[in-house]
Amino acid sequence: MLELQEVCFSINKDGEEVNLVDQVSLKIPRGHFMAIVGPSGCGKTTLLKTIAGLNAESGGSLMWNGMSLSDGYDFAPSEIGYVPQFSIAYDPLTVDESVEAATRLRIKTHSVADLDARIDRALEETGLTAIADRPVKVLSGGQKRRLGLAMELVSDPKILLCDEVTSGLDPRSEREIVKLLHDLSRKEGRIVLSVTHSLAHFELYDSILVLHEGRVAYHGPPDMLAHYFSVTDTEEIYPRLAKQPSTRWQSSWLKHRDAYYQKIERCREKNMEAGTLHVPEKRTASEGDAPQEEEEDVSTPGVISQFVTLLSRRWRIFFRDRGQVFLQLAIMICFPVLVSLFSDKANVQMRSLSDMRQTDVMLEITEQQNVRQDNMKAGSALSGIIMFQVVLLGLMGSNNSAREIAGERQIYEKEKFGGLRPTAYLASKVAFLSCLVIAQSLWMAVFVNVFSPFDGTFAQHALFLLLCNAAMTSVCLGISAMMKTAEQASLLSIYLVGFQLPLSGAVLALPEKIETFTRPFISAYWAWSGSVEALATARNLAVKSVISTSITPQNFCFYLLGLHITVGLLVALVGSKRHQWD
Repeated sequence: MLELQEVCFSINKDGEEVNLVDQVSLKIPRGHFMAIVGPSGCGKTTLLKTIAGLNAESGGSLMWNGMSLSDGYDFAPSEIGYVPQFSIAYDPLTVDESVEAATRLRIKTHSVADLDARIDRALEETGLTAIADRPVKVLSGGQKRRLGLAMELVSDPKILLCDEVTSGLDPRSEREIVKLLHDLSRKEGRIVLSVTHSLAHFELYDSILVLHEGRVAYHGPPDMLAHYFSVTDTEEIYPRLAKQPSTRWQSSWLKHRDAYYQKIERCREKNMEAGTLHVPEKRTASEGDAPQEEEEDVSTPGVISQFVTLLSRRWRIFFRDRGQVFLQLAIMICFPVLVSLFSDKANVQMRSLSDMRQTDVMLEITEQQNVRQDNMKAGSALSGIIMFQVVLLGLMGSNNSAREIAGERQIYEKEKFGGLRPTAYLASKVAFLSCLVIAQSLWMAVFVNVFSPFDGTFAQHALFLLLCNAAMTSVCLGISAMMKTAEQASLLSIYLVGFQLPLSGAVLALPEKIETFTRPFISAYWAWSGSVEALATARNLAVKSVISTSITPQNFCFYLLGLHITVGLLVALVGSKRHQWD
């Protein structure tokens, strides 16, 4: 049994505590199907999230099978399923692939046959078997609701929480979903709680919970609803609620509560006698170790297993998103070409003074001026082209990861609720992005070196380009993990890349006071400085002759870029672990 005892959830608004859920007390037996209804803003979704543990109750307690959920005990990820208002599946995947990924992330299966059995059972229970090979993006609203249910049923949850799963559906689809939820509550004693705005199909529910301003205005059988509110049509309930304060309705319900609960219990007993409700009895220790075996069957997979599942899914989504594939190819091809278009200016023959002393002083002065001008031209071009490479790779890094976590925030938070470990999730992102970073950086270095080779150490230059891309990718991944929306993460990442060039000092030297403060945070400077040091001596001196910004030794540049990568990943880990359910 699920029991709520004076449960409250409050928020601070303008310095005052406001109860969104106010002293809610309920008893919900196993095998029960309950609708949660009420006007907008009455606390329906808030109550559902409080039961799920997404909102920590401010007062009162929740009990599950006699154990307090407020005193350390918590639902196992497999015990509770939560179907939110939004889609929890990726559009490029098929129905079968979505359910399979959900199963692999939530359940530690013992064999391929066990995995297939769970997938097939979930598809069959939700009526999706016939469209298992259909992509999610072409599903109707009702089919997506069924898919969300299927992805929760893979773990055989004892409590299924549904938040507005019938919203936006046509009447026929709405009734089909409600009927499906009703049938699911009849199997294995599962409790199904459904938040809904609709006041239709109440005959399919075992009880109706009506909330008003966060308080219980009614909880009882559907057929007593109209009588309790003294209305002839259920559509008149909401206007009727507004005529009295919530405290009056709560007081009225408390007077009738025992009688209503007795009627609910009588209906439940009749359903069990008729065989329409199956509630398995709890086994004792003397009946064997079956409960322990069941618990093992629904244990959460390990970090490595979840990592492999996530990485495989990420690559599958990437290759099926043609727009993203074409964008990555276009960036990888066009950016190096842009660099090579300007690199000829830096690839001039470096002249030096003649060993033979000129007898004509004017000729000697002219020769010195020509050599100095050539070196300045080459040095200026080299400095600019190296910075051009660095900024373009910084832009690649921003494009790689700015939306990587924030863009799928809702799905990630839902999967984390179902048992996904943040470390496995972040590791899969790092592995995926590492492949992009390596391909982009090495291709940039190789392409430019082949068509317009610079004198210097290619390996060192390529390494700094790689580190620059990796640093920006890591930092933007951290930003993505901390932001709630992809738009916020993208905007902040674009600003970050935009400030790289002016704050690096590669074009115009910054005042010393500003430079000391900003330089540690500018990865473009460290990649540019390290790459300049990798040039051959003559070209290195040519660059230094035209810049007023100091050049830092390679080893220090290497360590600073490594620090940027480390900090970015640590921020991403903190953001991934932080609860950001909207």
